[in-house]
Amino acid sequence: MTEGSNSPKHIHVIGISGVATSALAIAFHKKGWKVTGSDKGFFPPASTALEDAGVSFYAGWHPELMVKDGNPDLIVIPTASGSNNPETLYAKEHGLNMASYTEVFRDYFIKKNSIVCTGTWGKTSSSALLSHILDTAGFDPSYMFGGVSLSHDSAARLSDGDWSVFEGDEYKSGPTDPTPKFFYYKPTHLLLSAVSWDHADLYPTENDYFNAFKKLVSDIPITGLIVANADQPGVTQILQSSTKRIVHYGKSSGDYTYSNVKQSENGLAFTISHNGDLFDIASPILGAFQAENITGCFAMAHEIGIPAKKIIAAIRSFKGLKRRMEKRLDGDITVIDDIAHSPEKASSVLSNLREIYTGKIVTIFEPNIGGRRIESIAKYDNAFKDSDVVIIPRLTKLKTSEDGSEKPLEGDDLAKAIMKAHASVIYIDADDQLVEYLIQNAKKGDVIAFLGSHGFRGMIEETVKKLS
Repeated sequence: MTEGSNSPKHIHVIGISGVATSALAIAFHKKGWKVTGSDKGFFPPASTALEDAGVSFYAGWHPELMVKDGNPDLIVIPTASGSNNPETLYAKEHGLNMASYTEVFRDYFIKKNSIVCTGTWGKTSSSALLSHILDTAGFDPSYMFGGVSLSHDSAARLSDGDWSVFEGDEYKSGPTDPTPKFFYYKPTHLLLSAVSWDHADLYPTENDYFNAFKKLVSDIPITGLIVANADQPGVTQILQSSTKRIVHYGKSSGDYTYSNVKQSENGLAFTISHNGDLFDIASPILGAFQAENITGCFAMAHEIGIPAKKIIAAIRSFKGLKRRMEKRLDGDITVIDDIAHSPEKASSVLSNLREIYTGKIVTIFEPNIGGRRIESIAKYDNAFKDSDVVIIPRLTKLKTSEDGSEKPLEGDDLAKAIMKAHASVIYIDADDQLVEYLIQNAKKGDVIAFLGSHGFRGMIEETVKKLS
C-alpha cells in the first residue's frame, strides 16, 4: 500500500496460476494490495494457494473484467502468457502501467542485501532453504523461489527487512524481454551451484550461456560475496579470473566441506567441516545430492553472521519442496512424487531411492517435451536400471509441427523404445487401470515413484487414497 493512501493499490496478474506469479499475487495481497488475476487454466497447488489466501481470479483472458473496477495501477505480464494475450494487448493500447513479474520483484522485493541463488541446478532447493534459515534467524527476508515449499506459506514474501533471498533464473524475463531474470535481482551475495549449458533456445551456444553467468559475477559489488561450488567444473570456469571475494564449498575441497553422507527413509545425515570445526547436520529431506545444496546454504548463512547452531536447527526443521523426492505416502508402501521429467533426472532419483529402500521400485514416468523427441531415445539407455517396473501412462497432448514433420513420441512408442534397454516396461493408456495395477501389485516395502513434470491427472492422489 502506498504511503499516505486511503485505499489499496490494485495489481492485476496475467497468468496468475504459475508458481512464481501466484506467489507474487499472494505476497501483495498479504501487504494490503487489491489483487486480481487471470489465466487460461487453474490447477493445484497454485489454485489452492490463491483460494486459501482469498485472491480474486478468473479463467480466460477478459480485458473487460480486468478493468471492471477501474484501470489497475499495475499489470503484471508473465513470460508464458505471450505478447499477443488479449489483456496484454488491451493494456498496451490504453497505455496502462505494465511490467514483467521479474521487474515487479526487482522494484518491490529486492533489498539492499540481495542474496541470489543461481545455477543450472540446485537453485530452487537452495533459495527455499536459505530463506528459511534467514527467517528462523530473525532476518525477516523478502524471498522468492520457483517451487512449493513444505515449510513456507508461499513461494514469495514481501517483508520490511533489509535482506532478500531470490532464486536467480537464467531464463528470459518476459515475452519480449530476453534479459535473464537474475540480472534484475542485483545480487550483493551470490550462491553459485552449477553452470552447464542449458536453454538452447535462448543461448544458441555454450559460450553464450557461460557469458551470461560471467557478466552476473562481474556485476557483484566489490564489497559483496560469492559462495561457489568447488566441485563443479562450469563454476570453476566462470570464476577463474574473478577478483571478487569467493568462498568455496564442496565434497573434498573448499572452505566448507561435507563428508560421511548417509541417507535413510528418515532423511540425510552428514558432517560439515570449516576451519577445523565439525558440524553434524541432519535433514528430513531425501536425496544424497542435497548434501551439496545444504552445505552451500550453510556456508552463505555462516558467512553473513548467522551462528552455526541456528543454521543447523533451521536445516533440521526444513521439510523440503513439493515434487522434490516428496513422500506422498509413508507407510508399508511408500509413494514418491518428483518433477524428474528427463531420463537423466529420473536416473538420479531412482539411484537415490535404490540406496534407501530394499523393496521393489515401480516407476510411472512422463517425460518433458525434449524427452519425447526421437533424438532423445539414446538417453534412455540404462536410465531405469534401478527400477523394477517402468509404467508409461497416456502422455499429455502436445502440439506437432505445422507440416507434420516433427511429432512427439506417444506413450506406446516411448514404452517400446525404453523396452530395448529395460525388460519390464508397460504402457497403460487408461488412468484408472494404471492405478488399479499399482494397487493390485504393491506389496509391503515397495516404492511407487511418480516421475514427471505434469500432475498425472489425479493418479497420485487416487493411489495414495486407495493405499491408505
